[in-house]
Amino acid sequence: MAPDAIRLTPSLRERVWGRTHLAPWFPDSDRPLGEAWYLADHELPLLVKMIFTSERLSVQVHPDDGEDGPCGKTEMWHIVDAAPGATIAMGFREPITRERLREATRTGEVEQLLRWAPVHPGDTFFIPAHTVHAIGAGIVLWEIQQNSDITYRLWDYGRPRELHVEKAVPLCDLTVHPGASHGEQVRCRHFITEQVRLTDAAVTPEPHRCQLWICVEGTATIGPHPIRGGEVWLLPDTGPQPEIRAASASFLRTWAPDGE
Repeated sequence: MAPDAIRLTPSLRERVWGRTHLAPWFPDSDRPLGEAWYLADHELPLLVKMIFTSERLSVQVHPDDGEDGPCGKTEMWHIVDAAPGATIAMGFREPITRERLREATRTGEVEQLLRWAPVHPGDTFFIPAHTVHAIGAGIVLWEIQQNSDITYRLWDYGRPRELHVEKAVPLCDLTVHPGASHGEQVRCRHFITEQVRLTDAAVTPEPHRCQLWICVEGTATIGPHPIRGGEVWLLPDTGPQPEIRAASASFLRTWAPDGE
């Protein structure tokens, strides 16, 4: 008998830029919830979040491994829902100097220097450590990241939260970001993620370390367990794997490469 898959537990987090309407993934709330962290009973090398926005997130950057503790933060986003005109920012419209960036964080011009791009459901973006970025309003997305939450804010639209300009500016990649990732797979040294669509089909995946199946939409089964959109399941690292079967469902399948 194949080892059992484990359903990760969503932990909802209040955020100033969150929203109260979370359907169909979670019940609506009387306070602004912005993130669902999917947690196991032990720490995993990867962290999956579902993010809900009603306002722009801060302009921010994350360090790489060893720059502020052993684990940095490289991440990717997969857009689930987007209001008309919704945008995200990744890197800059054109190369800039650190001096100009530092000054732009004082004046707010940093918003105009960023490369804002429209987003639509199904779009995927890779955000390596050192990439200056911001998620816009009216978006629901999946975030797959190293299991670290170190964030340096460069600009927060006047909200009364701490900024970290002196730490952030020396780390920022000042080049132009390439934009959306094309193809069915995102691959880096921290995680590999691929899109999987099942239509009247079943698959038994190969084992991988910290292999997570994120149900983007539809319903399916993993072994004997029914699953639905908005759930994340952890498969065994080794040995026989449970069969995943669906009439119609789409997933993000992600895992940590060996050695990370």
